[in-house]
Amino acid sequence: MKITVKYFALLREAVGLREETVEVPQNTVTVAELMQIVSSRHPDAFAALKRIRAAVNETMVPMGAEVGEGDVVAFFPPVTGG
Repeated sequence: MKITVKYFALLREAVGLREETVEVPQNTVTVAELMQIVSSRHPDAFAALKRIRAAVNETMVPMGAEVGEGDVVAFFPPVTGG
C-alpha cells in the first residue's frame, strides 16, 4: 500500500523533503504506526519534537485514525507560521 506523506514547518526543514511516498505492507495502518515508520527513516527530525499533529486528506485526525491506500498524510508541529 502506498501513502503520500507531506512534511511541514520544522519537520520539512529537518527531513529535507516536502513529501515522499511510503510503502507499507499492511492494507491499513494508523497515523501513529505510519509516524513510527517515517520517524525510523528520519529519526533526528521527529526526535526533536514532543508533539506532532497529523491530517489525512486535509482533515485533522487523531493518531489512532486509519490510513489507507492512496491517502495523503501531513505531519507538522502543533503551531506553524505562515
